[in-house]
Amino acid sequence: MTKLCDFRTKKIQDAGATSNAADEQWKGARAARRHIKGLLEQMAPGRIRCMYCLDNQGTDIDHFEPRARTPLRTFSWDNHLLACSHCNSNEKRHLFPCNPETGACLLIDPTVDDPADHLKLLPRTGELKWRTPKGRNSIEVFGLNRDELRKGRADACEMFISGLIRWHDQVQLRKIDAARRTAVRLYRADFPEVLRTLESLAGTPLASVLEDRHFPEALSAWAASPNHLGWVPSMRTGLGAPLPARP
Repeated sequence: MTKLCDFRTKKIQDAGATSNAADEQWKGARAARRHIKGLLEQMAPGRIRCMYCLDNQGTDIDHFEPRARTPLRTFSWDNHLLACSHCNSNEKRHLFPCNPETGACLLIDPTVDDPADHLKLLPRTGELKWRTPKGRNSIEVFGLNRDELRKGRADACEMFISGLIRWHDQVQLRKIDAARRTAVRLYRADFPEVLRTLESLAGTPLASVLEDRHFPEALSAWAASPNHLGWVPSMRTGLGAPLPARP
């Protein structure tokens, strides 16, 4: 993949590093696109979810920094994210707000930024609040508080609460295989940022206001369990949670 991308980047450079040259090379690079998308799908959260909204299936390779802005980054690995067609074509499009004085990007880059530094999730309502200008711009550009996402996160909160209580019951009853299967389903579920938010509430008074008296104990047990019975997730999360480093 690296050789294919370097070859295409050289073609763009030789053609004057214009946006037209970048578009032409990207459209013709079927092999490179296939490799890029395959790797991104392996890193996607849940069931190959969009790396922006975490709700829909990731179908498109999005250039985080648009090709028209920096043609020579068209084939840069750290400029590629897996996005659904809605986020890519209806929300983000070619938007890329930057600081007018420094030129620094004012969007959360999920390849290097911890979204939790910029966004706060209210699990019961599913709404995202911004902590920083990057968070505010990301909510607007990616449409992260559109109705279907807020409702989806709120529904996911109920599902994760029930799932964590079920997992804890299975552990207490020594049903280890069943508990492991439950842990896998929880990690593969949509809206993984909701689970990360619930995990951050373990051992705090806020855990007790989310559900009945069984939930705080279940949540604390989950947070204290190393790898949750041996199952280690190998997925890339999206804008609601921190990301592992790219390979």
